[in-house]
Amino acid sequence: MTNESTQNEAAQDVANEEVVNETEQVVEEQAVEGQVEGEVLSPEQEKINELELALATAQSTVADQKDSVIRAKAEVDNIRRRAAQDVEKARKFALEKFAGEMLTTVDNLERALQSIDKDDEAQKAMYEGVELTYQGLLSSLEKSGISAVDPQDQPFNPELHQAMSMQEVPGVAPNTVIAVMQKGYELNGRLIRPAMVMVSKAPAVDTQA
Repeated sequence: MTNESTQNEAAQDVANEEVVNETEQVVEEQAVEGQVEGEVLSPEQEKINELELALATAQSTVADQKDSVIRAKAEVDNIRRRAAQDVEKARKFALEKFAGEMLTTVDNLERALQSIDKDDEAQKAMYEGVELTYQGLLSSLEKSGISAVDPQDQPFNPELHQAMSMQEVPGVAPNTVIAVMQKGYELNGRLIRPAMVMVSKAPAVDTQA
């Protein structure tokens, strides 16, 4: 084989390789163009995407509104509960001022009963009349939630009692109510007047011993 023939074959091989490369490049370009063209959305797909977006937006709106409704319901429940508590308090303690004024009448009736000799036939009828009035008034007050605090012989309680004086009493434990000067009263468990009492105290220590 001559050098000329060898050169011709080499030139032909290079030409063939260039053709192959050009062909592959064209195929690749066509593939890329096909992919790009494939990404172009059809009207149906665009509509689907729009609906999906609208659905997601609606779901987000519903979630936000649901949260708002839950918070609003909780607030309404709180308002309703506070209103019920206020009404209950108003109902319980609406008579507090009136009860305080009525206690003066109760005190006067108690003093009247103490001053009347019920064993005296001349005063017996008056005593019974005052006693009947007194018991009727106490019954009416109890129906309204007003109850007496009468701590005779009970331990002194500073939350319910007001100590007017202290006295040493042999055989009586210290801080015991030995006399009730004026009864106290509660309205539905709430103190409206403390009981005025005399309280026992501990014996004095003999320092000379």
